[in-house]
Amino acid sequence: MTVRIALAAAKSGQKSSAHRRRLAAAIVLAPAIMFFSDGALADEGGVSFWVPGFFGSLAATPQQPGWSLATIYYHTSVSAGADVARAREFTLGRVPTNVTLNANLNLNVKATGDLGFVIPSYVFETPVLGGQASVSLIGAYGVVGTSLAGTLSGVVTAPPFGSIPFARSDTISDTTWGFGDLIPQFALRWNAGVHNYMTYITGDIPVGAYQSTRLSNIGIGHGAIDAGGGYTYFNPQTGHEFSGVLGFTYNFKNTATQYQNGVDMHFDWGASQFLSKQVMVGLVGYVYKELGCDSGSGDRVGCFQSQVVGVGPQIGFLFPVGDMQGYLNLKAYGEFAAESRPAGWNTWVTFSISPPAPGAPPTTKPIVRKY
Repeated sequence: MTVRIALAAAKSGQKSSAHRRRLAAAIVLAPAIMFFSDGALADEGGVSFWVPGFFGSLAATPQQPGWSLATIYYHTSVSAGADVARAREFTLGRVPTNVTLNANLNLNVKATGDLGFVIPSYVFETPVLGGQASVSLIGAYGVVGTSLAGTLSGVVTAPPFGSIPFARSDTISDTTWGFGDLIPQFALRWNAGVHNYMTYITGDIPVGAYQSTRLSNIGIGHGAIDAGGGYTYFNPQTGHEFSGVLGFTYNFKNTATQYQNGVDMHFDWGASQFLSKQVMVGLVGYVYKELGCDSGSGDRVGCFQSQVVGVGPQIGFLFPVGDMQGYLNLKAYGEFAAESRPAGWNTWVTFSISPPAPGAPPTTKPIVRKY
């Protein structure tokens, strides 16, 4: 995750200090929560590296040079039906690999997660390829709880005995506390008036809490590389803003399960209106779709291409924190049109601190009383 700072001066031929201070400033979270629970998201058993909602409003706008820090509280609650539950049964080794299983399932998976993220970022002052370069690193700690319940029934084909009918009830649950994977990110941004452009590359370093036989995990158990580009329209005169970022994820094989997720495509967007220099409101959303089929000797569920769509509201507040700029953002997504992955809702609460606009105090100027 990085803290985006969009700065645009009011158009004027005068160069007085008063006019230089007429800046429209906006800070927006691009929530880089790119890993979660083994029972809560997509692809292998419903789990993807990319968490939809990674980018939001003002994603492509340049930032102020220097260090910034963001903290995020993330809560999610999701559920899934028989397709994801069946995949989890295979991943956990609860269905023997030496039989052919043709089953009808009355199973469901439910998961909740509460995670805290700390994301330091640094923006370089020296231009790179005519743009502004930034680096960030995401770390997380939290808890994930997952449950699977229902009845598995079907026919086991076990030569030389032929087909044997069976039925089995399952009720299992698991809770995991721990650290997540590390997520480094590099980005370049360019500004041309009200038009802003960006490109990024990021990836997963699989060092988080993960066991292939657990129902709940915080790490994803394999590496991944993700890259893409985006655009932001931001007019500080009117307060109108719209952003969209398109990206693709390549997943490396999970050596513990011999399972490899297909290539993922994701499009995150945000639209907002600044009611003042301190308050913005708007909408956020995402579209996530797995383009390639899952593969590997551990893939017993077939192609298992997943997708989901999400949309929801957002509100943001800017305020001074000493000589720095503070920002508080709240947003939420409701999910629908899910296939081969759990769906539900998620909320994000972000607090960030970053350098203020040059030549202007943090928004708004604090009141100082002398006694």
